Amino acid sequence: MATPPAPGFSLSSSELLILFLLLFVVIMLFVAITLLNAFKVIYNEQVNPTPYLNPEKHKALDYEAWLGKRPSKPSIWIKLLSLKPIEEEKDLVIEHAYDGIQELNNPVPTWFNVLFYGSIIFAAGYLFYYHVGGYGDRQDTEYEKEMASAQIEKKAFLAKAGAAIDETSVKVDKDAAVLAEGKTIFDTNCKVCHGDKLQGIIGPDLVDEYWLHGGGIHNIFKTIKYGVPEKGMVSWEKTLTPKQISAVANYILSQAGTNPPGAKEHQGEKYEEKAP
Repeated sequence: MATPPAPGFSLSSSELLILFLLLFVVIMLFVAITLLNAFKVIYNEQVNPTPYLNPEKHKALDYEAWLGKRPSKPSIWIKLLSLKPIEEEKDLVIEHAYDGIQELNNPVPTWFNVLFYGSIIFAAGYLFYYHVGGYGDRQDTEYEKEMASAQIEKKAFLAKAGAAIDETSVKVDKDAAVLAEGKTIFDTNCKVCHGDKLQGIIGPDLVDEYWLHGGGIHNIFKTIKYGVPEKGMVSWEKTLTPKQISAVANYILSQAGTNPPGAKEHQGEKYEEKAP
């Protein structure tokens, strides 16, 4: 199955590291420039110190005079909040009143209008990009792609984990696909000695409770892996993968008690699985 395309705007770890490094360099450059300007001021002050001047005493202004000295041009903060000077309050009074209480017709702040109309423009762009034009993946499509990607990663993980199976970590697996794989491998490599029904020919039968080298998934896996050279049983460690050996061992276990016709006499000792 083909690998699904990765979602948009995705960055690799190396690309993220480069971005963080660039951001760090910009911040350090800003700090260096700030410190340089500060050192220049300190140096100039040491070379040419500013003479100390006695502060001048100014007469306190009344409120009207203070208002007259204020800058007439409104600041950016006042523009953003759409604030009006208090002397213009009379122009904002709404005609109706209740119990002498009057309302002011204050304008909507600029920042609110920017956010409000900006959100409308963003919503229109989002609607066109995802729902009308179909340029971006919607949630259900992203979910399907993520699940397909997860399945690929799962298969890769299981394939990697299968190579780590040994006689101590092997588990009983009754999955039909596993047993079918084990039967195929058994028929190809093992039935010459053990028979197509595991009844035993040259080698012992593998369907009863008696085992020459121990029963159970761990012992069977170990016997297949290392073999019994002194009795003619070859080692399959270099021929089969750990996953394939596990499949064969599980297939043999699945045939226990089938009692095929012509089975050989019991060999070895009766094996009873110990409780974990």
